Amino acid sequence: MTGVVSLSRLREHPEVARIAEKVARHEPTEVSEPGVRRAAVALILRLSPETTEPEIFFIQRAHYETDPWSGQIAFPGGREEPGDDTLVETAVREIREETGIDLRRDGEIIGPLDDLRPMTVRLPAVIVRPFVALLGDHPEPVLSHEVAASFWVPLSDLRDRSAWRDTVVTARGLELTRLGFHHGEFVVWGMTERILSDFLALVT
Repeated sequence: MTGVVSLSRLREHPEVARIAEKVARHEPTEVSEPGVRRAAVALILRLSPETTEPEIFFIQRAHYETDPWSGQIAFPGGREEPGDDTLVETAVREIREETGIDLRRDGEIIGPLDDLRPMTVRLPAVIVRPFVALLGDHPEPVLSHEVAASFWVPLSDLRDRSAWRDTVVTARGLELTRLGFHHGEFVVWGMTERILSDFLALVT
């Protein structure tokens, strides 16, 4: 099956079509702060090869002492570079570099969510724009040195409130209690949890 056919099947899936319509109708909040760098990430949806259920892609960032988000679960993406004409280009480029997933070739971006920034001054000042994307057939991810692991989570699991609970996490040597989504050994918290919660609130 080609990527085009698979992407067409994905668009026609009733749940995905409903999500795409809600995202397309959403009027996102855009934040502009002079001198603050921008970044873009994407919530990538595909149909599970086993169940044909929609699922979302996550990565675990590699462990680096100098990275304030070291080892955390995230959506793929990264910071805007001078050659990027738009934040869509930023998301596409960064995702390809981090995972080998080419949204231009095998998928499409269907729209943005609200801009957001870190909630603590201990983190670097950055404005993040999340996008929602669809992905058809594609090779297995090829992870860069910036990514320790990747995994897909069914949309039904993300909507299971029993998997969400206050959790003690460690960030930059500090223990914090934050709302987190639990999936096996992984915990989604922080900015990624905020993006995910915004997305689920929009499409539920």
